[in-house]
Amino acid sequence: MAIGKKQKSFKRGLPKRKINSKILIICEGKKTEPIYFRGLKDHFRLNGVNIEITGEGVNPRKIVKRAKDFHYREKKSGDSYDKVYCVFDKDRHTDYQEALNQIGAINDFEALTSVPAFEYWLLLHFEYTTRPGTSDSVISDLKKHLPKYSKGDEKIFEQVKDKLETAKERKKVTANSRRSKY
Repeated sequence: MAIGKKQKSFKRGLPKRKINSKILIICEGKKTEPIYFRGLKDHFRLNGVNIEITGEGVNPRKIVKRAKDFHYREKKSGDSYDKVYCVFDKDRHTDYQEALNQIGAINDFEALTSVPAFEYWLLLHFEYTTRPGTSDSVISDLKKHLPKYSKGDEKIFEQVKDKLETAKERKKVTANSRRSKY
């Protein structure tokens, strides 16, 4: 080796950026919401994205707490989530607004909410409505379009996927309609 020349290192350096995003979708519902989001992931072939989907069966405040716990655990291991989505209904939850406030204060956390229930989002695949209602009334309206609907239906995404763009447009109109009233 010549004097004054540095020897090249063949040691692999640390990656400069993440290649794949890592996302957590944590749902209030144990069945319907996770099934829907798994169907959505499969439909769009998001295999290059690390998406963890879990159904917790707890209230909105506990959804946020569990999301923070998951996020902290992964961050501590050196592989934190790029985005965390907390999915929950308003229903009759008294901690709904508290959960929204907590999420709003955390970078990379976002709330995906349904008023009154997740079935409202499913209903938007078939019809536009801003009519207030209960979870039961929304399910009743949904059953006009999906007579065999039941919570936890393994084929729910397959039954609505062709109407996804319509539901997204209706959700935008609904969100704008609600903003103008308040």
